[in-house]
Amino acid sequence: MPVVDVLNLDGKKVGQVELADAVFSAEINQNLLHEASRWYLRGLRRGTAKTKDKSEVSGAGRKLWRQKGTGRARVGSIRSPLWRHGGTVHGPKPRSYAYALPKKMVLGALRSALSAKLAEEKLTIVDAWSLDTHKTKSLRTALGKLNAASTALLVVHGENRNLELASRNLEGVKLSAPNVLQPYDVLRHDRLVVSKDAAARLIRTLDPHHDPATAPQVESIAPAPAREKEAAPKAAAPKAAAPKVAAPKAAAKKPAAAKKPAAKKGKE
Repeated sequence: MPVVDVLNLDGKKVGQVELADAVFSAEINQNLLHEASRWYLRGLRRGTAKTKDKSEVSGAGRKLWRQKGTGRARVGSIRSPLWRHGGTVHGPKPRSYAYALPKKMVLGALRSALSAKLAEEKLTIVDAWSLDTHKTKSLRTALGKLNAASTALLVVHGENRNLELASRNLEGVKLSAPNVLQPYDVLRHDRLVVSKDAAARLIRTLDPHHDPATAPQVESIAPAPAREKEAAPKAAAPKAAAPKVAAPKAAAKKPAAAKKPAAKKGKE
């Protein structure tokens, strides 16, 4: 494993760190670096170029002169692509230039880029980005002591407000997190300055032989016994209802006598 010195912001050695061979001493694949850089740049293109076709340019739609008999070339519209100020044929239209690239290719290109920086001795490991102020001047002084006076890519894990404010106004200096680090940015900047914890995170992410983090084994816990339902309080016994008094029965009606049919009056 390659061993790299760990420096503080004053440029003094404060320790050493071992880097994984699979991440910082991998085989440099030039074709993979080219493809990853091309994929990254294609994703940054806006794709907003556009020209007007025959139906979008200004101008009347009438036929300028009759088809035959004038001796001139036949023409149907002033907006024809053959004419000045006419429409454009097969011009660019808004579109996306991005395309998909396998994740393994991107990670392999990042290993090649990190290995190239270490081979060229342009990789610096710092103990921590502990800045006392957000002033740009203090960061520029620290980068000068770390031999990063020209373009530099700063890789830091976690939030560091002072570093963010101090670096955004420096030309040629870019701040990046380990989980969004791109091979193009590593190759584009002259010096790569990585914090100690960011280097450990890169090793844990990019090393294919690194053992994945496992959660500690937790013994199963027996479920708590169900609570017994409390017996509802007994309701008071209802009072005996008073006996109902029977209503007097109505006198039975006698059947009405049958009416005798009226005698017919005879003729006198």
